[in-house]
Amino acid sequence: MSAARIHLTLAALMGLAGVALLAASTHVTGTANVGLAGQMLLFHAPVVFGATVARKAGHLADLAARIALSAIILGACLFAADLSRRGFSGVALFPRAAPTGGWFMLMGWLGLALSAAVRRG
Repeated sequence: MSAARIHLTLAALMGLAGVALLAASTHVTGTANVGLAGQMLLFHAPVVFGATVARKAGHLADLAARIALSAIILGACLFAADLSRRGFSGVALFPRAAPTGGWFMLMGWLGLALSAAVRRG
């Protein structure tokens, strides 16, 4: 499977999980952590879709964009998993999981910016 298909599939699953977590935050737990986890996934899913399309259209440096997109996906999922676990069980996924996910997202965004800036052509 190509990197584009993987990224698009994961983005769709992030959107699915985001909607489910937002519903759970309202109807099941009522915790802000679960709602924030859902929002984080929903904010980043369209970014992954759009940047993947931009990469395939040649607007982003290919390898840099693939790495950046992977970092965004990993970061958003790690961040959301930690907040969800805290919201549902009161226990962290592992120490510093959410900030680690946040750093992956930040580095992914920076990587997208760089892949756009250095793209030749």
